[in-house]
Amino acid sequence: MQSIEWRSSNVRRDFKAALFDFDGTISLIREGWQPIMYSYFTKVLSEVSPNEPIASLETLVREFVDDLTGKQTIYQCIRLAEEVERRGVKPEDPFVYKDEYNRRLLRHISHRVQALQSGEADPEEYLVPGSVELLKDLRQRGLTLYLASGTDHEYVLEEAAALGVGEYFNGGIYGAVRDFKSFSKEQVIRDLVLPKIESGEALLGFGDGFVEIENVKAVGGIAVGVASNEKDRQGIDPWKRDRLIKAGADVIIGDYRSREALLRELFCTNGTG
Repeated sequence: MQSIEWRSSNVRRDFKAALFDFDGTISLIREGWQPIMYSYFTKVLSEVSPNEPIASLETLVREFVDDLTGKQTIYQCIRLAEEVERRGVKPEDPFVYKDEYNRRLLRHISHRVQALQSGEADPEEYLVPGSVELLKDLRQRGLTLYLASGTDHEYVLEEAAALGVGEYFNGGIYGAVRDFKSFSKEQVIRDLVLPKIESGEALLGFGDGFVEIENVKAVGGIAVGVASNEKDRQGIDPWKRDRLIKAGADVIIGDYRSREALLRELFCTNGTG
């Protein structure tokens, strides 16, 4: 797979703002979250429907978790509650499921955050390669950078600080809140980004999930699909690539090692990066 896969030809713009997803796009701290969610959700459903084949439940869980990836975690938990109810059992409040999932995930990743905060770990170990250099380049080109994540706001702030990337997002960092209907990536674009730029055509988006790519394309922006291989930190994740193409990504990359060539094609001028 080539390092840069162009899916659209008319991508060169005078960009004024860039919107980034966090997990899988910048941060690799939460690498491994999917198996944890798959396992926990399958366990919940198997307990309320013990006669249903585990393989069928696993397939169901993977499908709806993957479909909702990129949205706030609560939406996956809402869907879990709906599946429990479909099986004739009164579900827990979706926030109960979310809190338990977070507990399991944090048990898996807390040592990574602690190692970063103490200086025992190099941030580069938990960053999509080339992330810092890309952020610096975009800031030097005069863009306002925004970060919007479906992960809880408090965790996004903590993890961005641990990785040393928080300072680059001069447009702000936005994560999920308890009042989940008051936050979405689409709302960040509509309410915070668009009022400060000439039009959606001046927006450049980076993400590894379906939602953020669709949101950027919906306003006329250019979307870079980051099909990051989170475990190996190199190459293309084929599953991500397929989903990002379906979402309408204009270009597919695995990481930012080829950022100079990428930005050279995206920007009207070479800029200062």
